[in-house]
Amino acid sequence: MLRRAGPSLRHFLLERKSSAGYSSYSVEAKMSRPVQAQRLEGIDKNIWVEFVKLAATYSMVNLGQGFPDFPPPDFLREAFMRALSGENHMLHQYTRAFGHPPLVKILAQFFGKLLGRDLDPMTNVMVTVGAYQALFCCFQAFVEEGDEVIIIEPFFDCYEQMVKMAGGTPVFVPLRLKAPKDGKLTSSADWQLDPTELASKFSERTKAIVLNSPNNPLGKVFSRGELELIADLCVKHDVLCISDEVYEWLVYDGKEHIRIASLRGMWDRTVIIGSAGKTFSATGWKVGWTVGPNRLLQHLRTVHQNSVYHCATVAQEAVAQGFQRELELYGKPDSYFIQLPKELQQKRDWLVQSLDAVGMKPIVPEGTYFLVADISEFKSDVPDVPDSDEPYDSRFAKWMVKNKGLAAIPLSAFYCGAHKNKYNHFIRFCFAKEEATLKAANDILQKWKQEKTSP
Repeated sequence: MLRRAGPSLRHFLLERKSSAGYSSYSVEAKMSRPVQAQRLEGIDKNIWVEFVKLAATYSMVNLGQGFPDFPPPDFLREAFMRALSGENHMLHQYTRAFGHPPLVKILAQFFGKLLGRDLDPMTNVMVTVGAYQALFCCFQAFVEEGDEVIIIEPFFDCYEQMVKMAGGTPVFVPLRLKAPKDGKLTSSADWQLDPTELASKFSERTKAIVLNSPNNPLGKVFSRGELELIADLCVKHDVLCISDEVYEWLVYDGKEHIRIASLRGMWDRTVIIGSAGKTFSATGWKVGWTVGPNRLLQHLRTVHQNSVYHCATVAQEAVAQGFQRELELYGKPDSYFIQLPKELQQKRDWLVQSLDAVGMKPIVPEGTYFLVADISEFKSDVPDVPDSDEPYDSRFAKWMVKNKGLAAIPLSAFYCGAHKNKYNHFIRFCFAKEEATLKAANDILQKWKQEKTSP
């Protein structure tokens, strides 16, 4: 057997001494150069990470994070099980990157019916990993350095961060609270845009506006007049509309969800975003979609194919079957899209009464499964801290979960940094919960009220 002459390379490297006299084998070489991309500066904190951890640690009742604690409908779970255990083994493999063919086909049929236009499933629909990824694709595809994006406050918090990550500048315009008539509870409809103020936010740098109707966190359902105001400004300034409509089926009291893409001049400039998680009460499945003209969706496909590629095939198959059922039952009493809002409206009314009875003034939502309440009368329990950087409602929500076991989310989390302290006496509750969960929340509130009123 032949051996190489001389020491091995490994032996040479281990024995090698540096000019400073220490062994490179015994000292770890640490990296000193900065590694964080500049686009991540200032967006590292996330309200959900913090409050989900608090809820898991302290809460007996979690009305904070927005997900149902009841199961998806039987027909959807059965569809999932058929897809999972059936003979079509290809449902366990990759499917079409831009959407499982059965799902994009039924989505094109369904939304074509709602919008009154023929949709091509291959070019007018794209399936995403939840609505969250659909939003990310929009901002990455359309926004660049120097672009401004108008965001209506309060807003789902990722809008601001995603605009910044894409290199754009968020421009904020608030919904302003109009005083309700004497004796009436405040409604989400009382939060309104000022037309002049909204118009002033549009400029030659404006690339897009983000619309969320029904709105999270308020539950506001934008009226036709409000949508026409936004649409007219989009057309006038040649601006895109990113329309987050994930709560489209969750509207109450006879309100109508109007799709802004159906208004004059808006189809060509609008991307509609939807969510199976909100539509079918299955948030963990992470199936979302975009609907819009090919001239816009082609750019989303570029982002999508170079990032996530696609979501779980089995989940897409089940959602496709769910939509097929809903298309057949559209407008009929057995439709889940009719049954679910009826059930949620009852839960909403129950929580409104519960909060009102203890002095937390509820803002009655027209849609979504969220309810915002004014905590001003509870300030004696959690005294204010002058000159604190943390908004009052954030400290209140943390105190409440730690001391009362009830989790909620501060409304200031849905405002930009400059405006957080202007709306810091509200907290948001989620009422998409089992009756037992809502009863447990009521018990906590009633006990709290008794403690406040007892001598």
